[in-house]
Amino acid sequence: MMELNGRPVTAEELRALAFANYGHFTSMRVEGMGVRGLALHLERLQGDCRILHGVDLDLDRVRHLARRAAAAAPSPVMIRVTVFDPELDVARPAADAHPEILVSTRPAPPDGPPPLTLGTADYERDIPEIKHTGLFGTVMQRRFAQLTGSDDVLFTDSVGRILEGATWNIGFVRDGRVVWPGSGCLNGVTMRLLNGVMERAGIPHTTAEVDLDDIHRVSSAFVTNAAAGPRPVRSIDGVELDADAPILTTLRREYAAIPGDPL
Repeated sequence: MMELNGRPVTAEELRALAFANYGHFTSMRVEGMGVRGLALHLERLQGDCRILHGVDLDLDRVRHLARRAAAAAPSPVMIRVTVFDPELDVARPAADAHPEILVSTRPAPPDGPPPLTLGTADYERDIPEIKHTGLFGTVMQRRFAQLTGSDDVLFTDSVGRILEGATWNIGFVRDGRVVWPGSGCLNGVTMRLLNGVMERAGIPHTTAEVDLDDIHRVSSAFVTNAAAGPRPVRSIDGVELDADAPILTTLRREYAAIPGDPL
């Protein structure tokens, strides 16, 4: 299902999004009409709208449209809210913007997906702090990783610092502490929720630079996004990691126990 402002979207209305690919979005897993970290998703939409379009977004309208879509779909469901201006003129992108709200749905993945094998690539997303619609490079790098036998791709910068994945953050476990890479990545909603989980569970965590060479000194790793929560990593560039570590079991259990906020 795909609706623009609560009605079926037309191909002409999608032209600007397809042509210029200028917009931003958030993806939420809706279960029983509840969303973990709903306020963080809305905060993301508002902040990115101000940066990309220079206007405030009607968040009550966003909730109404997302709720409408979720009610019409089997639970759980993934709801993607994309904000873009159908009248965008690529020759005059500084003109006053009138962003609209595109809501689409897809089935939510099953709970407890298997651990991932990751390959690395030297690649940095444009403006990584914004969850924007410019996915060409990330999808291409994911494709290349899968063609060489990995499940997904982990990005590094030109000096080998680990950044993020195509559509997720990554955390590492070293000496009983969770370490998040410190730069060049989206401040993900699930990552922020897990920081709260770790505070409550007494799991130490920090943000720091992590280099590719450090992979040999970590015991476990996990990726995070709204679709699957924390997901274990089995290997990175052939380096085997403990995908069954107790700390990962704790993170998955405690994350699953976070109540959803009413959509």
